[in-house]
Amino acid sequence: MATSGALPVVDLAPFFAGDDADGVARATEAVRQACRTHGFFRAVNHGVPAQLMARALELSAAFFALPDEEKAKVRPAEGSKAPLPAGYARQPAHSADKNEYVLLFDPKLGFNVYPAEPAGFRKVLEECYANFTKLGLLIQEILNECMGLPPGFLGGFNSDRGFDFMVALRYFPATEEESNGLSEHEDGNCITFVIQDGVGGLEVLKDDEWVPAEPVDDGSIIVNIGDVIQVITYTALFQERILLPVTHIATRIHLHLVISTCMLLVDHVGFGVCTHRC
Repeated sequence: MATSGALPVVDLAPFFAGDDADGVARATEAVRQACRTHGFFRAVNHGVPAQLMARALELSAAFFALPDEEKAKVRPAEGSKAPLPAGYARQPAHSADKNEYVLLFDPKLGFNVYPAEPAGFRKVLEECYANFTKLGLLIQEILNECMGLPPGFLGGFNSDRGFDFMVALRYFPATEEESNGLSEHEDGNCITFVIQDGVGGLEVLKDDEWVPAEPVDDGSIIVNIGDVIQVITYTALFQERILLPVTHIATRIHLHLVISTCMLLVDHVGFGVCTHRC
C-alpha cells in the first residue's frame, strides 16, 4: 500500500475491471489496513472524473466570491423538512470555525436551493453528488467485506440515502487575531469524502502528531472512516482526529460528501476512529 501526502493510497481500479478477483482482494486488504492504521486513505482510480471535481472546486470558489447579498439569495427555505438547512450559510461571528458553505442533499428529494450564478454550478454539483454517492456505496461494500459480513449486509442496514449530504466550503483567511478552518473533531457519520484545492489544510492526528494531508494533483479523493464504523466494529476500524489548521492566510475551498449512519454491531474487526482538523 503506497502513501501520498502522509495518507495511505488505495487503487480502486480492480473494482471497475470486472474480472480481477486477485486485484479486488489486494485492494480490499489495502482498505482494511488503511482503516486499521489511519482511518483515512486516498482513493485513486475511483471512477469520479478529475475534471468534474476540479470544475466543482472552481465554481464553488466563483460562488463564494460573489457579493454577500447575492449569496444570501440562496439561504435555506423557510419551513423546509430537510434534515439540515439546505443552501447557503455562514458560521456566526462567535464561532471558532471560520467558514461559509453551500449544503445540498440528493437532488431527488427537492430540498436544495441553488444560485443563478455562476453558470453551471447546479449541474456540476449534482453530477458530483451522483458520482460521490456511487463511490460511497462501493466503499460501503468494501467495508462490508473488511468486516467479514455477508455480501450486501451493511448496505441493507444503511440503505436510506435521505440523510447523505454534500457541502462546498470556503475557509476564510487566517488573521493575527483569528484562526480559520474547523476545530479538531471526529466525523460522526459513516464515510466522508474530501477534495481540497491547492491550498489544502486537512491534517490528521497520527500517533499523537498532526500530519498534514498535503494537496496532491492526482485526482485522488480522501476517504475518512467515521465514528459509526468505529462503533459498529467495537473500535476495530480506526478513525484519526482531523482539523483544518489556523495558519493559512489564503482562502481555501473544500468539497465534502457525507454518507450517513448505519445502525449495526459487528464483533472484533479491529477498526477504530480518527481525529482530524481542517
